[in-house]
Parts: sequence; C-alpha cells; structure tokens
Amino acid sequence: MINKRLLIKNLLAHNDENSFYDKKRKIDIGQKEGKAKFLKHICALSNSNPNNNSYIVIGVDDADNAIIGVDFFDDSKIQNLINAYLTNPPIVQYENIPFPHLPDDKVVGLVTIRPKGDNTITSLRKNIWKYYGGSVFFRDGSMSMPKVFDIEIKDTNSSLVSQIEQHAQNNIEHTLDGVFDFMKAREDFNPQYKVFKEYFVVCWAGLKKVVKDDVFFSRVDIKLINEQVRLFYSNLDEVAISYDDDTFKIIEYVSLGLQNSYKYYPLEETIFCFEDNGSYHINSQLLFQPPQYDKKVLHHIYNTNNAILEKLKKGISLTKTDQIDIKNLPATYLICYLNLFHEAIDKLHQAKPYLKAYNESVYSAYKDTLRILRKVKYS
Repeated sequence: MINKRLLIKNLLAHNDENSFYDKKRKIDIGQKEGKAKFLKHICALSNSNPNNNSYIVIGVDDADNAIIGVDFFDDSKIQNLINAYLTNPPIVQYENIPFPHLPDDKVVGLVTIRPKGDNTITSLRKNIWKYYGGSVFFRDGSMSMPKVFDIEIKDTNSSLVSQIEQHAQNNIEHTLDGVFDFMKAREDFNPQYKVFKEYFVVCWAGLKKVVKDDVFFSRVDIKLINEQVRLFYSNLDEVAISYDDDTFKIIEYVSLGLQNSYKYYPLEETIFCFEDNGSYHINSQLLFQPPQYDKKVLHHIYNTNNAILEKLKKGISLTKTDQIDIKNLPATYLICYLNLFHEAIDKLHQAKPYLKAYNESVYSAYKDTLRILRKVKYS
C-alpha cells in the first residue's frame, strides 16, 4: 500500500511539473473559472497517461515547493462533477494528506487520476467558462494545452511513475509511528484505533456528547494510517461513529434552525468497506432533507441578513443585535436558499470577503455552510 505522504515527498523532490504531475497552491471549484481549469487539467493528465496514474498536488508553493497546505476538502462528490463535464472521464480520487508541520485544519490535497487503459480520448462534454464543449487537452511539459486528437497516444511515463510509487510503499515502522503519533496528538479527545482485515489501521478521536441517548462526537479526526490519509476532519460537525469487522461508518449531522430553535439533521453517511484482498472502497449516501419554514418568517430573516450584509459592505458598525445575527447569517442564507429563495445563494457568495474580515468563527461557519451546499448540489 502506498504511503501518500511519502508519495507527495517523492513527487516534489524529484520532479518538476510534467506530463504526469502537476502542483497547485490551491483550487477553487466553487467558481466557474476554477472549475473549468480543474477539469482542463484532469482531461489533459488523463489523455497524456493512458496506462499509469497521474497526480495533482494541492497546497504547494510554485516557487520553492514549500508545503503550505489547504483547508480540509471532503468533497466525495468530485467524481460527479467530472462525469457531468467530461466525455470518457477517468476515475479520480481526492485525498487529504496531513503533514506534521501543518496546523490541524490544514492538509495537502492529492488528486489521483487513474488510467482508463482503453486509449479513449477524454474531452469536455459541454461549454464551461471559456472552454468549448468537445475540446481535448494534453500535457505539453508542465502546461495543459488544447490539441487535435488525431494523434498517437504514447506510453512514456509508466516506468517512471511505477518507480516513484514503489519508493512510497508503506512499511510496519511507518504504520506504527503513525498510530503512536495520532494517539499522542489526540490524547485529549479519547483517541482509539482498530485494525481491519489484519492490515488496515483506522485511528479516530473526538469529543463525546450524549443527546437524548444518541452519542455524537465533535472535533472529529479520522485517519487511515496505512496510507497517511485523513478520512474526515471537522471542528463543527456532530458525527455518529459505528463499526464492525468489515466496515467503519460515519454519519455527519448538521445543526440548523431559526431563532435559537435548532435540530440535528443527518447530512451524509459514509461507509469505508475493507476487503480481504487488501483493498477498500468508500460508499457515500446523502441523507439531508432540508427543513421547511413559513415563508413570512423567512422573508423577515432574509431581509435582516441583507441589511447586515449592506452594513458590512459600507463599513457601518453593527448593533448588538446584528452581532448576534451575523453568527447565523451563513446558515440562515442556506435555509432561505433551500426554501426556494434563489437569490440567497448569490448573497451568500457576496458575503464571503466581509465575513472573512469580520472574524474567524463567522468565516468558519461560512465555509461549513458552503460544504453542505456543495454536497447537496453535487448529489
């Protein structure tokens, strides 16, 4: 099994950006431009590597390869995005890889594009941003370039990629060190571990809370130690955890409501299934059913949010009531949108720079709201 942290180190240490490897400081698939550029790179790497994996490393400074990290990105629906926009799409996996020197909420993103193995060409299915449907991209050195596709696809990278992946193989020392490091770092959050199929080691930790006989965990951190992959991380969510000899299951809950009346709503169920043959797969199912509210009440809250946003834009000081309401502004905009206030989503996006400047906790709530929205949208 490949240790993904070692794989990233090998990619950074021995290779400039090339036809099987790209690096980015960050990506933004919430906007059309960022989404289009991400799809372009996936398309180009897939076409340029018909018989071997190719990679995008996210959270690395272009100038000196410094590992700066990005926010934890738990978008399990990224394959849905790729399937929607690409013809003959490859299988793509996004993983969050922790590094010891990074803060807890920062990881390095590793995108693995797996070979199709059938020499079919991947192309854009439809227009997006400035790229036209039908466009085909290949890697030209470190660049993803549009090209005509009546060319011979050559296998020039398989041997080199195989060597890099072999140098990143895990061993018992790496696994034991990973378990010990996790147990020590999370000693205040009831750390636990379990071995599945005599091979896979999952560690998890979180603050336990009992609500009406239901057990939830917050500040949850879950890692697959063998591969040095962070499976889940959140300071905000409430999570239910269960497992048996073959599976490890988490159900994410979100707390939503109006006027200090909040309920837990299940968001998504994710099951990690471990096989006897040394492989595993992940099954995710969206469970979220948005709460419905009286339209008159929502109109009042929507207008209140808009007034606060206008004050932020104009630099007007917030009243004490505004300071309380702004904490719920991202979530209430989301509720309005889910209750068919279609303009609420535009207001939410407009609020980003002002909430970021206001304070960290409000901006953190904003990012969590976008994560919920992204999961619902891609499903």
